[in-house]
Amino acid sequence: MHLTVILRITGTLLTLFSFSFLLPALVALIYAEVTLPTFFSAFGITLVSGLILWLPLRGKRELRGGDGFLVTALFYLGLGMFGAIPFWLAEATQLSFTDAVFESISGLTTTGATTIIGLDNLPKSLLIYRQMLQWMGGMGIIVLAVAIYPMLGIGGMQLYRTESAGPMKDNKLTPRITETAKALWYLYIGLTAACALAYWLAGMSGFDAIAHSFSTVSIGGFSTHDTSMGYFDSGAVETVAIVFMTLSGINFALHFLVWRRRNPLHYFQDIEVRVYLFVLALVSTIVCSILWWQPTGTDDAFRDGLFQAVSITTTTGFTTSNFADWPSVAPIILLFAAFAGGCAGSTAGGIKMIRVLMIYLQGMREVKRLIHPNGVFTIKLGRESVPDRRVDAVWSFFSVYVFFFLLSVCTLMVLGDLNFITAFSAVGACLNNLGPGLGEVAVNYNSITAEVKWVLMFNMVLGRLEIFTLLVLLTPAYWRR
Repeated sequence: MHLTVILRITGTLLTLFSFSFLLPALVALIYAEVTLPTFFSAFGITLVSGLILWLPLRGKRELRGGDGFLVTALFYLGLGMFGAIPFWLAEATQLSFTDAVFESISGLTTTGATTIIGLDNLPKSLLIYRQMLQWMGGMGIIVLAVAIYPMLGIGGMQLYRTESAGPMKDNKLTPRITETAKALWYLYIGLTAACALAYWLAGMSGFDAIAHSFSTVSIGGFSTHDTSMGYFDSGAVETVAIVFMTLSGINFALHFLVWRRRNPLHYFQDIEVRVYLFVLALVSTIVCSILWWQPTGTDDAFRDGLFQAVSITTTTGFTTSNFADWPSVAPIILLFAAFAGGCAGSTAGGIKMIRVLMIYLQGMREVKRLIHPNGVFTIKLGRESVPDRRVDAVWSFFSVYVFFFLLSVCTLMVLGDLNFITAFSAVGACLNNLGPGLGEVAVNYNSITAEVKWVLMFNMVLGRLEIFTLLVLLTPAYWRR
């Protein structure tokens, strides 16, 4: 393990991150807000800390195998702490240290769970900063660092593998990892710009359009208003959100392929996308039907049901109403849909559709083996056979996921004296990077204890890094390398 190289890269990432405070500072200057010194203080503290780690340790040495895991973990922990500085120092938020870190990590992991009450009255600089955290966390500052700093060498591929989501992490868009990272960011920026323009044309103000495009494309779910998308009460705005949430839940490598070959049919040739769209349609149909057939059903059943189904299934977390109060099993169906999430290689959370599909196919294979004990059956995704090693990896992920999920639920019930629905939904919302839950965490997470919040923060990072990246650091074998 090259600890000096790891600290140097962490310092580089902190230095890079420090400049993210300048845009909110500019917004504070434009609107003459009292948060200007807050962001300059955060910029100075983070920049100096990053330089202290980077300058004495700069050099040519590269990362060794496995060092990317530690860099990625330090990235989220370090940036989570330094990203909390504006929330902690700003008088407008009046957050404790725990709540400030919770808000920061929730943003960087694109979870969208919040402890802030009164978003409509916050300074615009703080609002845009919250949105920026999600936007940067969506594609990952690590991927940006790989694009800008080729000096990371082999470490660049390690960081890309550990930070990117899904089981198909070795597929590069271009021969060079630096060019791959740049391609991802060009797509990401282009999609964000298109989303902002669409929101503005749909009736949002310029500020809200930019702010919500950040959290839509990153599938984060932060809003500049307490009532989220319900504030606008606009079918046009919700339609734009549905389109871009759906697009952002698709593998960005597939977006790149469609853009390069100018052929949208590639979307429908991908089996994961077909399953993804089918699940979105199925959940939307079920939820809309439940709302329509209830005695309290309204003419907005289709509109509300469709929006919430797409928002929750893609793990975005935007709301037009408090879906926790919806009748029958609709809230439970939405929560379970978030466990599947979006496609691998997207900004969505959850287990990922490709894993759900592979678990289903493996289950069907076992049924066939019971019927035909001597038969030989292979799992295929489209026309390609899936190696048993990859199937084993998916089952390993799923078993560890279930273990940590149940362990976290029990921990919350003990530490926070929470009922089962609240604990179950809080862990599900944070581990799947969803945000809103049920029970006491349906609106925000302000009322739960500090101990519970730290457990949920661990779940946010665990879910964002898909468990194994963080879990490997807890094994003695890693530190004996």
